[in-house]
Amino acid sequence: MAHTHDGIDWPARLAAMRRADEVNAQANGAVAERLVGLVGDAPTVVDIGPGAGGMSAALATALQTRGGGRLVLVDAVPELLEAAGAHVGQVLGDAEGKVEVSSVRVDAASDELAELLPEVDLVWASRVVHHLPDQQKGIEGLVRVLGPGGWLALAEGGLPGRYLPWDLGVGEPGLGARISAAHVAWFADMRAGMAGVTRLPVGWNRALTDAGLAEVTSFSYLVDLPPPATELVQQSVVDWLSWTAAMTAERLSAADQVAVARLLDPIDPAYVGARDDVFILGASTVHLGRKISG
Repeated sequence: MAHTHDGIDWPARLAAMRRADEVNAQANGAVAERLVGLVGDAPTVVDIGPGAGGMSAALATALQTRGGGRLVLVDAVPELLEAAGAHVGQVLGDAEGKVEVSSVRVDAASDELAELLPEVDLVWASRVVHHLPDQQKGIEGLVRVLGPGGWLALAEGGLPGRYLPWDLGVGEPGLGARISAAHVAWFADMRAGMAGVTRLPVGWNRALTDAGLAEVTSFSYLVDLPPPATELVQQSVVDWLSWTAAMTAERLSAADQVAVARLLDPIDPAYVGARDDVFILGASTVHLGRKISG
C-alpha cells in the first residue's frame, strides 16, 4: 500500500468511491461549472486527491464546455491516479484534446508540490486537508501553487450524511446516530495518531485567510436521494455502513455490532442492500479564497 498519513488503504475502496461518484455526479457537475466559471479562458485546474475521478471528470467537462484548458490530477497513491485518469478519459472521449490531462504523483503535504505543478488558476481539494498532519501548512502549500488571481476551493465540513431510518427493526432505534458519533471519535483518534500532527483551532475560512487568501467565502451544496431507494443508493448505503462500521466497531456496543452484522448480511431480511427505506442525505461546504499577490 502506498504511504498515506492516515494509514487508510484507499485503493481497496475504489469500487465504493466509484459508486459515490455516481451518487454525487449531479452535484459535482454543478459545483465544477461554478468553480470553472471563476477563472479565465484555457485555465489550468488542479484536482488534489481525485479519488476515483468523479470530480476530476466534472471539472474536465466544465473545461471542455468552456473551450478547453488543462487539468492536473495530484495524488500520492498511484492506483488512484490511474483510476481517476482513466475515468476522465472515458468521460471526455474523442474530444479529450480540448482538455489536456496529466497526473503528478506527490504527497499533498510535500514541499515539492509547488515545484512540480505549473502556475495554477484553480485548485480543488475535497476532504484532503483533514488527512494531513499540519492542516494549516497543507493549505499554505496549496496556496503556493496558485498564480496571481488564482482560486483555492477547499471542500471540508458541512453536515454528516444520513442513510438509515431511525428504527430499523433490528437492535435499538437510533443506530445511525450512534455510528455517526463513533465515527467522530474514530476521526479524532486517527488525527491524533498521525506523526507530526498539529491542531487547527480555527474554522476553514480563518485558515484560508491566515494563508494569505482574499475574498474568502463559502457555499454549501446538498445531495438528497430520498426513499424509495434505487439499487445504486442501496449499494452505496452498504458501502457506507461497511466502511464506517469497520472503523468504529470497538466503539459500538455488542448489541449494535450484532445489529450491524445483520444489516450487512445479504441473506438477512434486514439487509440494507435490499431495503427501499434507506436514503442518502448530506451537505458539503466549499470554502473559497483568492490569491491576489504573486
